[in-house]
Amino acid sequence: MKLKTQLGGFTLIELLVVIAIIGLLSTLAVVSLNNARLKSRDAKRVSDIKQIQTALELHYADQNGYPVEGAAVALGDANNKCLDEDGPTSGFVAACDAGGTTYMGQVPANLTPGGADYQYRSTTSAGAACPSGKCASYVINFTLEDITGRLLAGVHTANPSGIE
Repeated sequence: MKLKTQLGGFTLIELLVVIAIIGLLSTLAVVSLNNARLKSRDAKRVSDIKQIQTALELHYADQNGYPVEGAAVALGDANNKCLDEDGPTSGFVAACDAGGTTYMGQVPANLTPGGADYQYRSTTSAGAACPSGKCASYVINFTLEDITGRLLAGVHTANPSGIE
């Protein structure tokens, strides 16, 4: 007696089930990828702020004060790409030059999409604006899209004491 082997194709129902399963799996992969991208952007934002804080502390150690910016300025834009000291001027400038100390050659800008520009403002130790002289403190405002470490989504501030 011979065994018969069935070499026929798949039914329409079987093909539809397989297509539905593949569609479901690809949807889950895309959602996971988008969440990973969001968390990656937020982690980069926190890292950027910590690097800026380190450069500001180096500036403070050399200049005995933080860069003077009475009004909030957007960091990383065309006018504030570099943190350096050159003679009587010291602070965020459009481009670093050869004469003087460079504390941060490329000030990072906020990643898109999401969030807002990093905003820097020099302050007195009491928190008031410091438009001139040796500034005792600073505030950097930045935005996170989701929970990152102990930081919730939304607007946060960084100052010499840390990130809040």
